[in-house]
Amino acid sequence: MRVLVGGGTGFIGTALTQLLNARGHEVTLVSRKPGPGRITWDELAASGLPSCDAAVNLAGENILNPLRRWNETFQKEVIGSRLETTQLLAKAITKAPQPPKAWVLVTGVAYYQPSLTAEYDEDSPGGDFDFFSNLVTKWEAAARLPGDSTRQVVVRSGVVLGRGGGAMGHMLLPFRLGLGGPIGSGHQFFPWIHIGDLAGILTHALEANHVHGVLNGVAPSSATNAEFAQTLGAALGRRAFIPLPSAVVQAVFGRQRAIMLLEGQKVIPQRTLATGYQYSFPELGAALKEIVA
Repeated sequence: MRVLVGGGTGFIGTALTQLLNARGHEVTLVSRKPGPGRITWDELAASGLPSCDAAVNLAGENILNPLRRWNETFQKEVIGSRLETTQLLAKAITKAPQPPKAWVLVTGVAYYQPSLTAEYDEDSPGGDFDFFSNLVTKWEAAARLPGDSTRQVVVRSGVVLGRGGGAMGHMLLPFRLGLGGPIGSGHQFFPWIHIGDLAGILTHALEANHVHGVLNGVAPSSATNAEFAQTLGAALGRRAFIPLPSAVVQAVFGRQRAIMLLEGQKVIPQRTLATGYQYSFPELGAALKEIVA
């Protein structure tokens, strides 16, 4: 299968490309910079979709970049980097003389409203209560194609855990130094997934013809933020009881963005499991041991 991956040079894209290559698929990346095995977004806009059997979009500015202030300029970049790339790919698919058989978009569990008690599956309502949920709604709408010649899948991802990037890139050092602990109260849910499983779900969505609609890209075992901190500490052989106060998180990320860390949702991958996907890392302890090994 020839797979076109938008935004494929990042943490998730690298893992997905490795898995697709290992399974005998041919990958072309869409990125800002030209290079071997790549086309640029400008080339895609000018020349249309290259011949491919499936397309995936992973593009999007990192929302939780601590080096960027949460202001109007950055908010526009966050929105634009997601909506514009998704619209561009969707338009190219619609216009292609031979459209791909599958079109997969990765969004986020921010679609579901944070709660200490609610449990969300793929059919749960959401998408209309704050900046991030509205963004997911617009993002998923931008991907919708007319007709049914191309199978469409949306994967709402949780926090992606893996070596050498993503959330773990920022967390490991304080935990290794014994300075880790829960964020805020620690009671909030922490919807997580191992990078290997997110790449696995995306590959499953590309390969399996019966998969369509929304899948939750989270592990089947849920955890609170405090349980995550405790489990990561145990995997490193360190104590993890120094909480990161809410006020510090709000000062670094801004009040609106801090919600993503201080509040969470319990998300169940009901449809993901029903499609037959088998997790490599369903449990948090084993996932974190593999990452820090």
